[in-house]
Amino acid sequence: MHPTDHASPGPANARHPFLVVGFCAAWCNTCGDFRSAFEAQAARRPEARFVWLDIEDDADIVGDIDIENFPTIAIFVDERLLHFGVSLPHGPVVGRLLDSLEVASPTIAADEAITELPGRIGARAGTMTNADAS
Repeated sequence: MHPTDHASPGPANARHPFLVVGFCAAWCNTCGDFRSAFEAQAARRPEARFVWLDIEDDADIVGDIDIENFPTIAIFVDERLLHFGVSLPHGPVVGRLLDSLEVASPTIAADEAITELPGRIGARAGTMTNADAS
């Protein structure tokens, strides 16, 4: 299985597009329920890039990131980490978080395994697919 990558071909805000990464696991029922909400948020924000990573199937991309609970979300702009943490599994919660980060987007400190994630995702862009997107 490949990570699901919902990337718009032409971002409306090419200077500062969000990269929103959802970390989940196939065995997690909450993640299964959340996936459609995550994909709906991706459809509402064509200027952003949404990537769904399974911590086991996509372990080469996830690397040493310590995921304590599901779903966990990381949000970047220009490879700057703006948010990393567990989210309620509801699309509107993610939407409100993104809205708030559009207004104020301070960079947060985090482990190198997290801050280097955009580079690992970018390096694998050729193998990512939208084929299983709803």
